[in-house]
Amino acid sequence: MKFKRLFGTGTFLAAALLATSAVHAQEKVVLEYWVYSDFAQGEALKLQQSFISEFEAKHPGVKINIAGKGDDDLLTGQIAGAASGTGPDVFMNSTSAGAALVKAGALKNVYEDWMAMPQEYRDQFNKDLIAMCTPKPQTMYCLPYTGYGSFMFRNLTVLKEAGIDPATPIKDWNDWVAQMEKVKAKGKYGVPDMTREWSSFLNIYSGVAEPNEWGADFEKKKTLLNPDKYAKTAELFVKMKPYSTGTAAGDQATRDLFISNQLAFYINGPWANPPFEQAAKNSGLKYDWVLIPGIREGENGGIQGYEFIGVAPKKNAKLAWEFAAYVTEKKQMIRWAAALGRYNSNQAALADPSVASHPLLAITNKAAKNALFNKPPFFSGVYPSSYWSAITDNASAIADGDTTPEEGAKELVDELNEILSDG
Repeated sequence: MKFKRLFGTGTFLAAALLATSAVHAQEKVVLEYWVYSDFAQGEALKLQQSFISEFEAKHPGVKINIAGKGDDDLLTGQIAGAASGTGPDVFMNSTSAGAALVKAGALKNVYEDWMAMPQEYRDQFNKDLIAMCTPKPQTMYCLPYTGYGSFMFRNLTVLKEAGIDPATPIKDWNDWVAQMEKVKAKGKYGVPDMTREWSSFLNIYSGVAEPNEWGADFEKKKTLLNPDKYAKTAELFVKMKPYSTGTAAGDQATRDLFISNQLAFYINGPWANPPFEQAAKNSGLKYDWVLIPGIREGENGGIQGYEFIGVAPKKNAKLAWEFAAYVTEKKQMIRWAAALGRYNSNQAALADPSVASHPLLAITNKAAKNALFNKPPFFSGVYPSSYWSAITDNASAIADGDTTPEEGAKELVDELNEILSDG
């Protein structure tokens, strides 16, 4: 076996892998590999199974079991497994869950493993995302894996019925609301209720806020939310209220309204596309996607988030690292991006001509450049769940007219600081 065939770089690790393979060839080693549920079905599962088969072929005696888990089950299982020693050997999760996993002792510090990799391998990754996995010197908790940037799907049938030319870009929030008003006049909906989920809120707030105006300072126990910009966001929620579906973006009912030509604008990530793509084939749904409008022309909203692969501090951690490194390597990530049009953290893969022109990947890449991180900082602080519900409760109250945007903003900042202090 040659390391070059696995990673396409150097021979330094080839000897190590040969030695590891020789050891594991003498004993049956089983690695438990947990992923998000959508990574364990359809085309994504076929790719994962290919990666596993290739790795197993290079490591005789090694068996990798893949298991798909829902978001909550993935996190709780990893935390519980860390305490009992029964959790997975290698696993995915969101960077937003990183601090909770560090606190639970579920993540091995892989800094030395990372530094032992050839420079050519390490150079494949987005340096900002490597820094994201490395919250302090010589402490690295993950390999950045996949990711997303949110954007806005538009129902072209609804827009044209309302007399809106989809070829004309939406300039800013005011222009966007004006289009919603035209849509409503035709008996259709403009947007879901953007106050029902914290992610929906952030998709809008990011259209006015800077990166340093989101998240929290866990040392000072203070929110970084800018009250003035929050108030501007809340003013938009008030304007949107008459044109809202009343349902959340994550509700199936909301997606059904979009598919049935009753909803003009739907904000989400690239994972929302498959049912729309299927509806285009089955029922003639006509839609496209654009960046989320910001408060001013030339500015955009959106969220960027990332999934990582982590290694548990268990007896087979070295082999688990090798598998994680293989899965995230350029050749595998090119195949992932080409087949699914999904963004990932391997910048060398994204730059490859075979995937760079993929339309879904292109919009995700553009969206990520404008968006705010979902729940920063990563791997260094755990948000109480009440932090997020406080935001949506406050935004809903303002949209319903129970308080003014300015009063609500002040109340929210005080409440979030109190939550962080108590947490």
